[in-house]
Amino acid sequence: MNRFARPGRREFLTGMGGALVLGAGGRQLANWNEWSQRADVVIADAPSYDIDLESVLKRGLAELGLGPAWVRGKRVLLKPNLVETSLGRPQINTHPLVVRAAAETFRSWGAREVAVGEGPGHCRDAMLVVDESGLYPILKQSRLPFIDLNQDEIVFTPNRLRDSTLARLALPAAAARADIVVSMPKMKTHHWVGVTLAMKNLFGVMPGLVYGWPKNVLHFEGIEQSILDITATVRPRLAIVDGIVGMEGDGPLMGTARTVGVLVLGVNLPAVDATCTRLMGLNPWRVAYLAQASGRLGPIGESHIRQRGEAIASRTQDFELLDQPSLAVLKT
Repeated sequence: MNRFARPGRREFLTGMGGALVLGAGGRQLANWNEWSQRADVVIADAPSYDIDLESVLKRGLAELGLGPAWVRGKRVLLKPNLVETSLGRPQINTHPLVVRAAAETFRSWGAREVAVGEGPGHCRDAMLVVDESGLYPILKQSRLPFIDLNQDEIVFTPNRLRDSTLARLALPAAAARADIVVSMPKMKTHHWVGVTLAMKNLFGVMPGLVYGWPKNVLHFEGIEQSILDITATVRPRLAIVDGIVGMEGDGPLMGTARTVGVLVLGVNLPAVDATCTRLMGLNPWRVAYLAQASGRLGPIGESHIRQRGEAIASRTQDFELLDQPSLAVLKT
């Protein structure tokens, strides 16, 4: 039977669970020091999802100095933000066409394998989220395997930062063994930590079988501390932020749509997130986990980030926040 025929969501999920066959050698971890140096971040103009997003991504990656040699022969795991069923609300999940553009870019550059993986934190039925986010047809048409990271084989690895009390972290095998993990979040506000971007998106890597729903163990350990630990341990190689339509207000689920018309790309996640925060009219130094990442995982100061592509000043919008004192400081 064609593995992309649709006998049912469960059969599809089971078939895709082992689709990304990874070598035992694992991926090379980046040099720790590269995360604390200056970083390039590209703000790419993308006014709608109907344009040639693959060309936009290729130009943006070229500005970062990335091309076919960077990805050729590598196993790539795309980690979009599929936090909840969207029911026609484009501000909740990473848009399927952005996911497809990334997949086709890396395939055309000679990637050995490209797969999409997510471990939703609220809805335990990952394929329901895939269906209602509109991603399923893209997976089928593009023959992209999907891996439910909540249910994948578990690999335990030392916690490289130890901001929380967790001595080791449980990772899905697909993430632990991929050569390149790409964080592909939505540009959104967050009712607890202010913003949810490339770093916070990595909560969806952590398997619900170990950390519960909605990853309660990590919440108990401290959201900010867990964000830092996961980023340092997973070591994603690239971030592509969907800011074509973002979310303001009561994010990451109940907010309203805000059109920014950009994709934001970079290899250093704190720098990417700081840039996105500025695009949202907010102060990254007031976002606790970004301030704590500075000088440890990467730069967030404007003088240490080389902005490429569109200028921040010309694309900044003032995102609305929930009316509560803990978030009001983000505007200062």
